[in-house]
Amino acid sequence: MHIKLIFKPRSTRSFTERKREFILKPLCSSVSSVVFILFLFFFIPIVTDAQEFYFPEMSVPGTMEMPDPQGPPVIPFIDLTIRNPQGGQEVAFSLQLLLLLTVLSLAPSIIILMTSFLRISIVLDFIKRALSLQQVPPNQVILGISLFMTIFIMWPTFSEIYNNALQPLSAGEMTVENAYREAEAPLRIFMYSQMRNRPENIRLFMTMRGLDSPDSLADVPTYVLIPAFILSELTVAFKIGILLFIPFIVIDMVVASVLMSMGMIMLPPIMISMPFKLILFILVDGWGLLTEQLVRSFL
Repeated sequence: MHIKLIFKPRSTRSFTERKREFILKPLCSSVSSVVFILFLFFFIPIVTDAQEFYFPEMSVPGTMEMPDPQGPPVIPFIDLTIRNPQGGQEVAFSLQLLLLLTVLSLAPSIIILMTSFLRISIVLDFIKRALSLQQVPPNQVILGISLFMTIFIMWPTFSEIYNNALQPLSAGEMTVENAYREAEAPLRIFMYSQMRNRPENIRLFMTMRGLDSPDSLADVPTYVLIPAFILSELTVAFKIGILLFIPFIVIDMVVASVLMSMGMIMLPPIMISMPFKLILFILVDGWGLLTEQLVRSFL
């Protein structure tokens, strides 16, 4: 059995150093206590004076009363009641209201198919494809341009509809049926004016419906005039698109022939032809000419 003894080395400090530490340690602690007492002696009155300055009453008086509860939130009351009509006028009013809501739900289709929006949007899409542009301008921009150009072209028609139909209806001077007739007339005149020189579409739909040949616009029903106008607008828009494609197709053919003669078969011709198309379109003021001719085509 082995017993290992471990001896701690004796401190190397001298007796004088240990004596100094023995004397200074209590002294430092006493100095800290004195500093703390002085800090409390001078700081507490300052805090007390500040508290008395900002809070003269030193506290907020308490109360045992319960605060009044807040009132209920104000929510508008909507009363939708369904009852039997009291007379023929109420039945007619309900049907008129239903018809008005139906027309409002079809308003986007009316704006797209019964105005100049259809032709303008198709032509702008054609010019975008003819320039070999994929994302510029975006479709939202093209539709926005088409919408505001439609408002510009159709403004006299819209003003007539507002003055003759919407304003008297809101003032209670006209029934819904009469307002519908007054609003329908300017649109019928506009659609017929675009097909005056091309009555083939009207004749086509009148024949398919089994109706007699009309002598005037009043003999053409609205349900015949609308599809005839849509077909006519599609035809005119595609004709304009073909005329727009011709100069740009020539540029594509020239660029493709040059690349083939140089042996650069792997290079896409669109990458070379698109800058020349843009240069030509800008030099001839393409946007100005296109907008002017589109507006003139409706006059």
